[in-house]
Amino acid sequence: MDYKYIEQLLERYWQCLTSVEEEQILCHFFSQEEVPAHLQRYAPLFACLQQEKKVGLSADFDEKVLARVETEVVHARRNTVRFRLLPLYRAAAVVAIVLGLGFAAQHSFEQNSEEVGVSYNYSDYKDTYSDPQVAYEQVSSALKAMSKGLRDAGLKQLDSTWVKQ
Repeated sequence: MDYKYIEQLLERYWQCLTSVEEEQILCHFFSQEEVPAHLQRYAPLFACLQQEKKVGLSADFDEKVLARVETEVVHARRNTVRFRLLPLYRAAAVVAIVLGLGFAAQHSFEQNSEEVGVSYNYSDYKDTYSDPQVAYEQVSSALKAMSKGLRDAGLKQLDSTWVKQ
């Protein structure tokens, strides 16, 4: 008997080109009792395929798979108007803080300049070079005040953190 068609199907089967019907033909052929000797080595493979088709899934298969796959259900949080406007509240708070600090700084500068009598308007400054004695006295008093301030700050720092030698 010529088994050329079965051999061609086997070649196509090994190349993964067979259809389901052709694979059923091969399974049916190898399930017969009389299989040629040169094709006998493939009989256990196709017999195994037949047995695997008979094996079914258990009744609780779906439950087992779902138990392993399912994750915890996360419920959505309700977004209230307050929650939606929270970023705007934060931005308004930042703007209020910045404006408050700016106004406080401006007020302190104006208050200090009124108390000391210092004007930050440079057009109000007068040149004292025409009278050298007055210029010398002003520079001398400014340098003395600066020297006293530095000396006081240095002594405070020496007393609190440094060890005198």
